[in-house]
Amino acid sequence: MTSPHAFWVAGRRATGADSFDVTNPYDGRLVGTVSVPTDAQVEEAVAAAHAVRDAFAATPAHVRAAALDHVVRRLGERTEEIAQLISAENGKPIKWARGEVGRAVSVFRFAAEEARRFNGGEAQRLDTDLGGTGRLGLVRRFPRGAVLGIAPFNFPLNLSAHKVAPAIAVGAPIILKPAPATPISSLILGELLAETDLPAGSWSVLTVPNDKMPALVQDERLPVISFTGSGPVGYAIMDSVPRKHCTLELGGNGAAVVLSDYASDEDLDWAATRIATFSNYQGGQSCISVQRVIADASVYDRLVPKIVAAVEALVTGDPADATTDVGPLVSEDAAKRVESWVAEAVDAGAELLTGGKRDGATYAPTVLAGLPDEVQLACEEVFGPVMSLQRVDGEAEAFAAVNSSKYGLQAGVFTHDLQAAFRAHRALEVGGVIIGDVPSYRADQMPYGGAKQSGVGREGVRYAMDDYTYERVLVLTGLAL
Repeated sequence: MTSPHAFWVAGRRATGADSFDVTNPYDGRLVGTVSVPTDAQVEEAVAAAHAVRDAFAATPAHVRAAALDHVVRRLGERTEEIAQLISAENGKPIKWARGEVGRAVSVFRFAAEEARRFNGGEAQRLDTDLGGTGRLGLVRRFPRGAVLGIAPFNFPLNLSAHKVAPAIAVGAPIILKPAPATPISSLILGELLAETDLPAGSWSVLTVPNDKMPALVQDERLPVISFTGSGPVGYAIMDSVPRKHCTLELGGNGAAVVLSDYASDEDLDWAATRIATFSNYQGGQSCISVQRVIADASVYDRLVPKIVAAVEALVTGDPADATTDVGPLVSEDAAKRVESWVAEAVDAGAELLTGGKRDGATYAPTVLAGLPDEVQLACEEVFGPVMSLQRVDGEAEAFAAVNSSKYGLQAGVFTHDLQAAFRAHRALEVGGVIIGDVPSYRADQMPYGGAKQSGVGREGVRYAMDDYTYERVLVLTGLAL
């Protein structure tokens, strides 16, 4: 019997009195046992983060950048090991898990680069009015305080990286709370941080259960909260702490629009392949996976069979197999929920074109047409391998269909028309518009976040660094400008 995985309190490895098991959602095997912090250990971590906040903010940029560079190197060296772990605890096909580690490497590399150039200060002449004669303003950014980073299960390493790396880059202490279903890859991130010279107390990784989260959220010593997860939980957090600074990356109902000019066989083959892949990658458990396909009537009838064929060509099975495209959902309960939503849609009149079957935690990639407006699949984020197809007449109707959702994370628009691309950018109520591809594209350095009920604030390393800090102006007087 191996000992439980330790958590990290103020940079120190620790174990508690209790533990829980992490199991593989595909076959139910034990992946590992994880120790749970006691209340006293959680208090130690929070107190340490609060105590070190001024000293960490004053840490030289080269110290923070060197620590981030170290994580870049060590993640690269341990890529296969960590990818296998992500696949085991999450059920993610190994090829996608390897990609996730590669993205986390990029996040820490971007953070190391930004740490070296961040906060150089912006000088502003104030003598534009008589009262400002001889005055110069110097604007710099300073950390708001310690950060509580709450990470989800679907990208357990990379979305933890998006909390941790920007915090270290700006000198903000961070307490990372990983998802209980997938904590082990975050704990390995702690191993790598422990190899650096970062100050004690500047980071902790606490595997606390979800019912302990409200106390952390309420703690006044953690003035910044960065949360990725469901809308109801995210907005409940923000509503409970209205005076804190919250960044919420919440759900989506990702739409892929295919306009009339995207009409050649080559165009439609590309669109169908991308739509099929990114409706179902990660088991559909991505906030920007394709859930809705909105196609102009002039291309709809040619596009639909191509999408169905591309979906049916995906390999569903063991996530440890390098040929597998679609693995299980995070749990059997999650798959049962998806199953019930599809059944509701079919009972209400939707046409099932392919899929619609569940095997344990695995749900077959599914395509529906004629989805009634009132069913959950039309209104909510399915977070599973399911898409619906909708025929529209013209660009205006397509964009209106995208905007009909209460969510607004990202949208994809397949068009060659540059003017249409700019019209989409103006019209679509989303945080990102991807032209010539699916809404699932994300580069980890770009601003990422949503409109409407998809959240507030932005991730993407430099943008998260801005979120974790605030502007403070220094006015110098009596200067010969």
